[in-house]
Amino acid sequence: MADAEASVTETTNGGPHDFRSLLSGEDRDFLVRNNGDQVRIDSLEGKKLGLYFSASWCGPCRRFTPSFVEVYNELSPKGDFEVIFVSADEDEESFKDYFSKMPWLAIPFSDSGKRDHLDGLFKVQGIPHLVIIDEDGKVVSDNGVESIQEYGVEGYPFTQEKIKELKDQEEAARKNQSLRSILVSRSRDFIISSDGRKVPVSELEGKIVALYFSLFSYKPCGDFTPKLVEVYEKLKAKGESFEVVMIPLDDNEESFNQGFESMPWFSLPMKDKSCGKLVRYFELSTLPTLVIIGPDGRTLHSNVAETIEEHGVLAYPFTPEKFAELAEIEKAKEEAQTLESILVLGERDFVIGKDGVKIPVSDLVGKNILLYFSAHWCPPCRAFLPKLTEAYHKIKANDDAFEVIFISSDKDDASFSDFFSGMPWLALPFGDPRKASLSRMFKVYGIPMVIAIGPSGRTVTKDARDLIMMHGADAYPFTDERVKEIEDDEVKGPKDDDSKGEENHKEGWVCDGDVCKKA
Repeated sequence: MADAEASVTETTNGGPHDFRSLLSGEDRDFLVRNNGDQVRIDSLEGKKLGLYFSASWCGPCRRFTPSFVEVYNELSPKGDFEVIFVSADEDEESFKDYFSKMPWLAIPFSDSGKRDHLDGLFKVQGIPHLVIIDEDGKVVSDNGVESIQEYGVEGYPFTQEKIKELKDQEEAARKNQSLRSILVSRSRDFIISSDGRKVPVSELEGKIVALYFSLFSYKPCGDFTPKLVEVYEKLKAKGESFEVVMIPLDDNEESFNQGFESMPWFSLPMKDKSCGKLVRYFELSTLPTLVIIGPDGRTLHSNVAETIEEHGVLAYPFTPEKFAELAEIEKAKEEAQTLESILVLGERDFVIGKDGVKIPVSDLVGKNILLYFSAHWCPPCRAFLPKLTEAYHKIKANDDAFEVIFISSDKDDASFSDFFSGMPWLALPFGDPRKASLSRMFKVYGIPMVIAIGPSGRTVTKDARDLIMMHGADAYPFTDERVKEIEDDEVKGPKDDDSKGEENHKEGWVCDGDVCKKA
């Protein structure tokens, strides 16, 4: 019995699989194509296999499959690699519709027993999932999806050894980075202009080059692009040796063409293989991203998009010395910050109360203010709102020199009005341009977020949400001194009266957040 268990473990973890026993079913020795043709399993002998666990209802699967099809079609002429689709669809119609977009083979949908068996055998916990098996039946990778996403056809045959080789090559390329190593590929030594010209990469060597990772359909990129255009045109007018090369991440060619035709800079061709390679190479984590490459071809900065948003052309030439200079400017701004400097923009010198009543910002000067970035569509925001409301009433009862201002990320006026109607405080009007400048100033990347502004108008903390979640109204006025007092009190332990309270843990129970469970 022990030998049998060891054999199963060895096979599952990569020991040799017999293709016939692995893929066949009761009274079935074939796989199927999307046109209904049957292909004998014996014909797979000597080939490498990819078992592709996927389903039409799975968004990540639908996004990955077209890339996988592209890689498969490039490898297909070799004749030594085949893919078998193992469906997790819930009905045959969905299976057929999804499978119609795949050029490879599949386990018949009717053989649910074999599909379930393969799920269990290869411990499939999530999809898309791609198991790579070599020609000897040995599992060489269960990270096929990641390998194809990162390396495409270059990752073939997708073994751990091949992926390590590619990673080592990337590391070597980083150490010897140049503009050519970044932008030139085996099949292309040019970039393109908006009028279709092919411009040799060599013409950009010796210049400061910004790589603009962008997606035309993504609103933050759409908001940032005009600012970058403004900076680009100012620098070109001054005769600066500066260029922008867009790294397009669009899937829709029409969207790309329509957006790019009005751009003053260069681009890699849409769907160029280098686009995905550069996403990985520069470890892209957000959009928009603007990587700066210096005249020597080395990376000067991994992302100056936010800096350009805040400082515009003053950020040029993006050197460490320039960033030190900008940091001093920021420090001076923070020290000179007042409530009016952050909340007044031109004639917009008010916030609103209920029924749209305008409250002058000047009436709030000298108070403790919370800027509450939130939205009705955001579940964590709705969950946090009662906690903030409770703290607001408790603080307000003891100190009238306190106010909250709601800054909405709602998508329409109706949603804003509905959400605001349940709040006892003030707000910026819906669609107010000050929202963008405040989000940029306080680096609001997620909501809910609460910024505490002191009576002087200077920022007290950007972490007021966490303080309210942990301590409620007791965190007021959210200063470092108050937080230290709370922490010191916690070190001393609860008072005698507190030990009888409901909040203490009962023996045999574990309390976490708002729930207590039996230990």
